[in-house]
Amino acid sequence: MSKSFNDITKHVSKNMAKLRRDIPETSKAFTGLALAASDDGVLDKKTKELIALALAVGSRCDACIGFHTKALLALGATREEVAETLGVCIYMGGGPSMMYAAEAIAAFDEFSAA
Repeated sequence: MSKSFNDITKHVSKNMAKLRRDIPETSKAFTGLALAASDDGVLDKKTKELIALALAVGSRCDACIGFHTKALLALGATREEVAETLGVCIYMGGGPSMMYAAEAIAAFDEFSAA
C-alpha cells in the first residue's frame, strides 16, 4: 500500500478548515495550546516537534506524521535526527511502532523531495 503524505495532509487540512468554521472557539483554543506547547522554552521547537512525531507514530496517526514531518523540515531537522527519534519509537512501541516509523521516514523523504 502506497500513501502520499502530501495528499493526506492536504485532505485533512481541507476538512480541518471546515471544522474550524463549525467550532471556531474550540479551534482557536486548540491552536493556542499548540502554539504555547511548541514554543521555544527549555526545549527548542525542533526537539518538541521530534517528540510530537514520536507521539504521532505511537498513536498511529498518518495525518499527524505528515504535519510533524513537514514542521521538522521547516525547522531544519535532518533525516538522521528523525531516524534516531524513530528508533526510540520502535524501542518503546514494538512492532506496531516499527510499521509506523517506516511510514514516518517515508513522509520525511516525500516532503524532502518536494
